[in-house]
Amino acid sequence: MAHLELEPKRHVASFRKLAIGTWRTAYDPSVYGTLSVRMDKALDYIEKFRQRTGKRLTVTHLVTKACAEALKKCPDANAILRWNKIYLRKHVNISVLVVQTDQGDGKTDLTAAKIDDADQKSLFQIAEELEATISRVRARKDASLEKGKSTIQLIPFIFMNAFLKLLAFLMYTLNIDLSFAGIPRDAMGSLTVTNVGSMGLETAYVPLVPYTHVPIFVAPGAILDSAIVEDGKVVVGKMMNVNATFDHRFIDGYHASVLSKTLRTMLEDPFRQFDDLEKLPAPSAAPTAA
Repeated sequence: MAHLELEPKRHVASFRKLAIGTWRTAYDPSVYGTLSVRMDKALDYIEKFRQRTGKRLTVTHLVTKACAEALKKCPDANAILRWNKIYLRKHVNISVLVVQTDQGDGKTDLTAAKIDDADQKSLFQIAEELEATISRVRARKDASLEKGKSTIQLIPFIFMNAFLKLLAFLMYTLNIDLSFAGIPRDAMGSLTVTNVGSMGLETAYVPLVPYTHVPIFVAPGAILDSAIVEDGKVVVGKMMNVNATFDHRFIDGYHASVLSKTLRTMLEDPFRQFDDLEKLPAPSAAPTAA
């Protein structure tokens, strides 16, 4: 079984070939950008969603769903490089970085909770699945992740660079499924979301992680009161920076424009773009997370 379901991109522009040839690895081609989004309606939507369903919806859930829709609208950005060729992913899988504590002894770790085919799931489904996945990850009950961490712990520090390069070569260049060896299948997905706002940061850019082959990292920042011009008057509104890091070898301004417009539209008009609140199940009728 292949590690990822992929198909080669048929038509590649000359600039794209030059970009691929210019930068050897994802260490070099990082592009950073920030989108400022008004969040008043999003916060109102989150509160009404919670009242309706009893689910703890957060900004992270909204951004995760919006990113999935953005990749659905811009499939060329849902890709990886193999042998210096662009391959399009057949699935939109989004991961969310999660802080993992270690049995209360003060040790922490960072891991990923992944939503497969996030573009095909409702916001309610994503909220339920993330709740269950994050609970399982934080309780260290995700067998594949724990097995993978155990494998990593066996590798001496001196060999880690070589090990990660080998891992990336096997999983992405050769497209081999290594789950039999305790390495989670496509653990980071097409795009990774990490909420830096939970740390009080307005703006922060996440570095690309070469061995994961994830070309887009999205980091929503803290929501702050800001002066906004509305109908010619200055008012106070809730604003949030959505910060992103892109791999410029095959993601450029056009792709970033589609992604940013989709995020802005969904986050600033949530009652029309996300789940219809009237159709969501009440707490007593809502299915419990596994």
